[in-house]
This record gives sequence, structure tokens and C-alpha cells, in this order.
Amino acid sequence: MISVQEAIRLTDDYTKCTQKTITITVPESLRYVLAKDIVSPIDMPPFRQSAMDGYALGSIEEKTFDLVGEVKAGDPQDPSLKKGEAIRIFTGAPVPSEAKAVIMQEKVEATNGKIVVQELSSLHANIRPKGEQIKKGEVALSKGTEITAAGIGYLATIGITHIEVYQKPSIAIITTGNELVPPGQPLKHGQIYESNSAMLMGALYKSGFTNVTCHKVEDQYEATCSLLEKVIDQYDVVLISGGISVGDYDFVGKALTALNVEEIFYKVKQKPGKPLYFAKKGKTTIFALPGNPASSLSCFYIYVLMALKKISGYEDYEPKQSSVISDSYYSKKGQRAEFLKALVIDEKVTILDGQASSMLRSFALANTMVYLPEKVSEVNIGDTLQVINLP
Repeated sequence: MISVQEAIRLTDDYTKCTQKTITITVPESLRYVLAKDIVSPIDMPPFRQSAMDGYALGSIEEKTFDLVGEVKAGDPQDPSLKKGEAIRIFTGAPVPSEAKAVIMQEKVEATNGKIVVQELSSLHANIRPKGEQIKKGEVALSKGTEITAAGIGYLATIGITHIEVYQKPSIAIITTGNELVPPGQPLKHGQIYESNSAMLMGALYKSGFTNVTCHKVEDQYEATCSLLEKVIDQYDVVLISGGISVGDYDFVGKALTALNVEEIFYKVKQKPGKPLYFAKKGKTTIFALPGNPASSLSCFYIYVLMALKKISGYEDYEPKQSSVISDSYYSKKGQRAEFLKALVIDEKVTILDGQASSMLRSFALANTMVYLPEKVSEVNIGDTLQVINLP
């Protein structure tokens, strides 16, 4: 059994960024990672641009101007503007090359073809210069950048239609357990509803991983071997839910051994999630997660998500941590590190009730996990705690 720190290190060491890239349209690139720098093909803005509705002024030394025209957004003309002249202009419109400033309309009185400004403007006031945001040939976004909604808008602003990104992994989820039935069916004695596949798929989708399929296998050795061999050959990442312990009907570990996978580690000194298994076979990354739902999801956020992000080209792929003040008392039992479902409000963290590995209610309410190292045995109100922020 290894420590949490060692498990994280090994997960990092044995996970590599994919070398596969794809070219996709900008609107569909949300949460992908750039595989090369994007260079701006234009200046942005591509012309001197008015920052507001008002008047473009031919000089800034006077207060009275002759009104000689109008320019609205999208107008192609570049009207001439002399000293003592002004034109009506609107936000986003091109500013005449001779204009010295734009004054907002609230500071102007307009009558009989003239305007009178209430205060003098400074040179270039309210004019966005050409290339203010970015100049042609400059790097707009660097390789390794995750594309956000703002990033999509930014790339569209400079006219980019397609980008090269790292291909995201294909993921197979395998659930085990004869006692599990799909939600919606009536339960027989001894049965429970299968929740882990839907839970893991939701966590994957939330994090931008949508190339996911789900598989169910009976607690039977030959069937487990057959399915694992098939998915390991076909998918980049395999997530197995349950069956990794050493019970008489836990066949995942035996099947993986028979398939000659490279075991990196098995069992982590943590609670929940002790029976976590990590392995590789060729190009495929394999995680066997505990069957208990809270254990499975905890391991997903700590280890699996980190691996998926690194494979997908993220440079910042480790779990996000921060320090907050405890609003709870908690006494730890045992010597393992613990991950506790918790809620951070106003920079204080409350450790929730219902921390058992079989319970998801507290996880459904949580926005963070408190990490208690092995050496910490007790938490008091006012203590500073490390928390892992949930997506």
C-alpha cells in the first residue's frame, strides 16, 4: 500500500500527453487544448474604433464645432475631418483618420448643425487604436491553452475558423456486480440500483470528456477477461467500477493479471478509495476504481481526472487546491489520509455528515474535498485546512 503522494506521483509519471491532434472548428473547440500557437492574421481592432456613442472631433482646443456628417458601425467610408469640424459617431464605428478624440454624447449640446462640448477632450480620448488588443503576427493564444467560451469568442474576433488541438481520449466505463440493476426497474431482494456509470459519465462530461461508452459485465471470470481484453484494445482509457478487491467474486484483478497489464500500483493509504488500481497496457491507461460510489468518485477527482487532462494536453492538470478555515470539528479514525466531502462558503469550510464510502448524498451537496494527511488526527474550528476544489 502506497501513500497518496506516491500514488499521485506515479499517476503523473506514467501518464503522457497524446501526440495525436485534430483540426476542429472554433465553435466546437470548448475545453480542448491548443496543439500549436495561434497567430493573429489581423490587427484587432483592424481600424481606429469609437469606444462609445458621441462625436469625433477634428481638434481638441475648441468647444464649438460644425457638424459635417455621421459614421455608424459598419460604414466603409473614411470621411475627411478638419479642425473645427465634428461628425456624429457610434460605438464600434471607424474613427476618421484626422479625428483627434471622440467625446461622449452626454457631454455635448447639438443645435442647428453645430455642437458645443461642455469640457475639452484629451488627445485620442475614447478611440480604440488599431491593433490595441492584438497586432497582426502576434501570438493570440499559446500552445497548451485550454479553450474557454471567452477563447472561442476571441478567436472568432480575429477571424480564426479552425484550430489544431490535442485529441481527447476515448474512454470505456465498465461496471461489475451481479447485484446491480439499471434505475427504473423494480428491485428484487438483494439488488441495488447501479449508479457509478451514470455518476462517472456525468463527471467526465462536466470536465469536457464526451467520447465515453458504458459496458456491464457479470461477476464471472471468463466474461470479465473477454470484455477487458476487448476494451483495452479499443480505448485509450478504461475505467472499471468494482470487482478489484479480493473477494471470491471479484474477478477484475485476476483478469487484468491474465491479460499481462503492467500494474503501476494497487491500494492507496487513503479513505475512501483504498482499493484503487492503476495500470498500463500499450497505449491504454487503466484505472480500477472501488465499487462504493463515494470511493469511486473521490478517486476520479484525485487521480483519473489528472491523468485525462495530461493525456489531453493540459499543462495545468493537477487538482486545484486552496487553504480555508475550518468551521467544523472532526476526529479521524485510523492512520490513513482522508478525503472528506465538504462545503466552502465565505472562505470557511464545513465538513459534511455522511462520509461513508457508500454514501453519495454528502457528495451531491459538496463543492470541495478536505484533504487530511496521515499525520492529522483531529480538526478543530479555526484550523487551516487544505481543500481540493471540485469542478
